[in-house]
Amino acid sequence: MRLFGGGSKTEDAGSFAMALSEDEWHQKLTPAQFNVLRKHGTERAGTSPLNQEKRAGTFLCAGCGKALFGADTKFESGTGWPSFYAPLEAAIGTTEDRSIFMTRTEVHCGNCGGHLGHVFDDGPRPTGLRYCMNGAAMAFKPAGKPADKPAG
Repeated sequence: MRLFGGGSKTEDAGSFAMALSEDEWHQKLTPAQFNVLRKHGTERAGTSPLNQEKRAGTFLCAGCGKALFGADTKFESGTGWPSFYAPLEAAIGTTEDRSIFMTRTEVHCGNCGGHLGHVFDDGPRPTGLRYCMNGAAMAFKPAGKPADKPAG
């Protein structure tokens, strides 16, 4: 896991392999995706269909299509957001988030810097981590589907 330096993903946008202007992100993303991925928003708990996704496959960044989490690491956390115990190799980065009067670890896409959610240390074995992700920040590609046409 790579730890990105301070600052927001938007300020650090040039440091990612995929860097678009704010206008380009607006054109590419839905309003909900833009709010989460580019403005650090959070979707309401229980609103993402990806929370109920149980098929084999891969969860991708909705901004750039980077593979983030294998479906085999997803678990039911009871939080109302898709939760995983481990990301794919080199898929994500993290930053310190002090936005709500507490310190949390924010999770970003390792390719475009989009905000995905937060990671907590109350997850299941084998990692003990809970990657609590916003469904709006991701798409799902079922196993056997072409990589360029994620479902979600």
